[in-house]
Amino acid sequence: MIPESERTGVARSLFWPWFAANVSVFGISYGSFVLGFGISAVQALAVGVVGTVLSFVLCGLVAISGKRGSAPTMTLSRAVFGVHGNRLPAAVSWILLVGWETVTVSLAVLATATVLAELGVGGGTGTKVVAFAVVAPLVVAAGVMGMAAIARVQKVITVVAGALTVVYVVLVAPQVDLAVVAALPAGPTAAVVGAAVFMLTGFGLGWVNSAADYPRYLPRTTSSASVTGWTTFGGAVGPVVLVVFGVLLAGSSTTLSAAIGDDPVGALATLLPTWFLVPFALVAVLGLVGGAVLDIYSSGLALLAVGLPAPRWAAALLDGVLMTLGVVYVVFFASSFIGPFQGFLITLGVPIGAWCGLVVADVALRRRDDDGGDLFRPRGRYGSVDALSVTTLVLATAIGWGLVTSSTFTWQGYLLGPLGLGGVDGAWASANLGVLAALVLGFGAGLLRRGAVRRQEDAAPSSLTAWWSPG
Repeated sequence: MIPESERTGVARSLFWPWFAANVSVFGISYGSFVLGFGISAVQALAVGVVGTVLSFVLCGLVAISGKRGSAPTMTLSRAVFGVHGNRLPAAVSWILLVGWETVTVSLAVLATATVLAELGVGGGTGTKVVAFAVVAPLVVAAGVMGMAAIARVQKVITVVAGALTVVYVVLVAPQVDLAVVAALPAGPTAAVVGAAVFMLTGFGLGWVNSAADYPRYLPRTTSSASVTGWTTFGGAVGPVVLVVFGVLLAGSSTTLSAAIGDDPVGALATLLPTWFLVPFALVAVLGLVGGAVLDIYSSGLALLAVGLPAPRWAAALLDGVLMTLGVVYVVFFASSFIGPFQGFLITLGVPIGAWCGLVVADVALRRRDDDGGDLFRPRGRYGSVDALSVTTLVLATAIGWGLVTSSTFTWQGYLLGPLGLGGVDGAWASANLGVLAALVLGFGAGLLRRGAVRRQEDAAPSSLTAWWSPG
């Protein structure tokens, strides 16, 4: 819990951690990813911008609960699921965050190894080992630090990574061929929807389960609109610019687009003059490390919400060990990057989508601040298990997984045939409608909790909490 005396600052301070975590050159690779759905440049630009912004709007709405309470996101969601019922979504959140840690650190290692190879320094497995030995400990050490220290690190990362990313765009911009990009054929509606869902899961929906971790340090009187606005702006502005440029760059070269699928960040280095390879490695690693640091910080909090009896730094350290094992697999044993990455995003995007829908509905219904004491008391106003929320999460996940497909998890898509959508080989298989279905089902069920929310708010204040006040 954050003491009231430590809740200082203004909403615009949220810009720094969100921008730093999402300014990575990895965002350029998303241009190739969306074009991979077989859509035109105009369609890709539309879903890239709209999907990215809407995904961070979800983060901004969830962030409101942070300034209303003094606890991390996955502790605050106990008001929706119950103190013990919340362990289920907390476990899902923890898996998602550890997965993202693995993704970003793997990319940093691969990018560093590729740059070193381009410079003629080593190559192959040995170079990857050296890159791994440098990057992984850096992320773990930074993630174990407290939020104040992380904020200082993020400001440095923001300035350096942002400036060098601009230089990268200027250097490779001449390789954009607008005529080739404009000639890309339009894709069917299902492909456009699939690309939009990919953008949702690849950006904001991957952050919603930690979106309230940072506003909890703001005063309760902070405007909800400003919290949502600065979170959305900070998170979306970098990716929007990078995705737009990525569509133009990848659309100009099928060779580059294919290479990005195996080494999303390292492939971008092959376009650079030798003198900028070292600065590129710096911007790539800094940007990816910036995102990984926030992930490992929040995953430690999520693990505590599951019930691990340990301090936050110890939970973050445990996450770092698991992340390290995951990075070893991706870097040294996986045959490609894009297949497992898409499967990871879509599979966990379904339950996180359902959770997000429930929490956003709760934010919309709730008129007062959370009672911090009862968030830790199964017999308090939030109860032990909220049957409606837990049941919704399970059912929405089961339905959602039946409406998505991936090359990694072949058991999915079992509802596509029965619902007349063409089965796992049909046109709508790649649309991944299950993520949207889970989000909508979660929000709809969440609105049905209006009576429960009112009863929670009308209950007597907890004797363990002195800061309870109308919000």
